[in-house]
Amino acid sequence: MRYLDHNATTPLDPRVRDAVIAALADPLLQGNPASVHSTGQRARAAVEQARRAVARALGAEALEVTFTSGGTEADNLALIGAARALRAAGRPCGLLTSPLEHPAVLAAAGRLQREGHPLVLVAVDAQGRIEADAVRAALRANPETGVISLAAANHVLGNAYDIPGLVRVVREVAPTALVHCDAVQAFGKLPIDFRAWDLDLLSVSSHKIYGPKGVGALVHRRRLALDPLLLGGQQERGRRAGTEPVANLAGFGLAAQLAAAELPARHAHVVALADRLRAGLANMSDATVHGDRERRVGNTVSVGFEGCDGQLLAMNLDLAGIAVSYGAACSSGTPEPSPVLLALGLTPAAARSALRISLGAGNTEDDVDALLAALPEAIARVRGAEGGGDWREVTPS
Repeated sequence: MRYLDHNATTPLDPRVRDAVIAALADPLLQGNPASVHSTGQRARAAVEQARRAVARALGAEALEVTFTSGGTEADNLALIGAARALRAAGRPCGLLTSPLEHPAVLAAAGRLQREGHPLVLVAVDAQGRIEADAVRAALRANPETGVISLAAANHVLGNAYDIPGLVRVVREVAPTALVHCDAVQAFGKLPIDFRAWDLDLLSVSSHKIYGPKGVGALVHRRRLALDPLLLGGQQERGRRAGTEPVANLAGFGLAAQLAAAELPARHAHVVALADRLRAGLANMSDATVHGDRERRVGNTVSVGFEGCDGQLLAMNLDLAGIAVSYGAACSSGTPEPSPVLLALGLTPAAARSALRISLGAGNTEDDVDALLAALPEAIARVRGAEGGGDWREVTPS
């Protein structure tokens, strides 16, 4: 199988796998990290070593890292935990985000809206760009905003965003507001610096950087008040109850260390492959590439094929031994078009015609060429099965 779906998850790096296995097999690491005896304290030392590694990779301090079960929980803790704490303190607790965000962010924002927190979605353009002026205007029109959440990279389009520039706008217009950045799709693809970006909260996930599934982190300012989502213990300094998974965190720490050290080489590798893919798609008259043409993470290509259902196309490519995605993995199984693509102004039919192709460290030019060779036959087969319906729809006025 040629795997071209790295935005959904990445294969476990063999070096990380060995670290996880070693931790699982080490009898000195089998204790509960909260226990005071020597076995527990050895496990605690392994957790803290991982915490330091993740912090260094993100330009943060170890005490600013709270481990979670992944990016989804980190996003939820950031938004819900911060907004509820702000409300309890009598401070502005509305939210501002964009319609392009990951479902974890939008679902958390929706829950807060149902609890009475005002919610504003900033305007985006047809390429999925978020301009500083749009953020400035939204903040000025909504002075009750207390939490701003914007991703560093989009999970469907692969757009990269000028987070430091957008944070400067927030500090100018709403200096007391908290800024959260979902960096799950940017970690390991772009340099990230929590301190230099002047963030209050930052979410990352292990399995997007060739680490184990089931662990992630929320980076936050040390004294920031967060209303915890999980109760029952004082783990993670009271911000996240539950016994830490020592072996998976050992893997996460190594994956973070490798992601930072190998970022330039990994980035150059996937950019070259993505450029090769885009050049091949440019020769297909019915292919439309979506997203920002200039600012992007480098590994992701979102492309639509006129008159072709993307979900059926992904299934046909799977039969040909090529794994790609129809939209985001967290939305798989639904025939609904991607909300991200709809936010760009695409019609539902055009949005349903899209594939997300996301390249990784293990991909080769042969993988790209195999996909380009398989696409015409797969597209023809899907169109034939659909009976050649009209792809174009009239956008409601």
